[in-house]
Amino acid sequence: MTRTARSRKLPFNPDEAIAHLRSRDPKLGALIDRAGPFTLRLDPSPSPFESLLESILYQQLHGKAAAAIHARVRAFFGGDPTPPQLHSTPDEPLRAAGVSFNKIKALRDLAARTLEGTVPTHAAILKMSDADIVERLTTVRGIGPWTVEMLLIFRLGRPDVLPVTDYGVRKGYALTFQRLPKSRPIEAADLPKPDVLFKRGQRWAPFRSVASWYLWRACDLAKGTPPAGRSART
Repeated sequence: MTRTARSRKLPFNPDEAIAHLRSRDPKLGALIDRAGPFTLRLDPSPSPFESLLESILYQQLHGKAAAAIHARVRAFFGGDPTPPQLHSTPDEPLRAAGVSFNKIKALRDLAARTLEGTVPTHAAILKMSDADIVERLTTVRGIGPWTVEMLLIFRLGRPDVLPVTDYGVRKGYALTFQRLPKSRPIEAADLPKPDVLFKRGQRWAPFRSVASWYLWRACDLAKGTPPAGRSART
């Protein structure tokens, strides 16, 4: 992400979460031993509007290309646009920044739903349940459950989110819990079905976000990537 403001403190105790996961699932505990400390840092974002704006711009693009478009959008507005600014801006400047027509429609819908109150303020979203947040935010054009799950984990620090459709989480599960030949890469047939992952994940509650982070780390370990403060799944 482009912003470099200080990350916020997690709203739960990581030591308590790891102790719980170790006691409930020894195989996951072995992964925790290999991966090392839980070093997730929350991405700073002033509001759900700005988080979702960034998510829309980054969808289906390579990180560097998306970052360049995001930077051009911010340069045009002199920073992140406000919902009224975005709602009233014609297509041409956004197209010149590299934003596709479909994403412009999504951004306008985001602005409109923020102005009408469907997309909550930061203060309001902190008081909402995970399920209510998913229900509200997925009404925005172009925003699906996975995007909201990433917001819940990496922006809000909600402790009990398990994105069962995420490729990295499923791959990490296959690497950790399935006996696979080490001589070949992970194939699509090796990935667990979402219901299998959900069933195993029930023993990780109420810290399934932490378990998810370690499953992403399993993928990093398989590639020889050193530990990071955040997963790439943002």
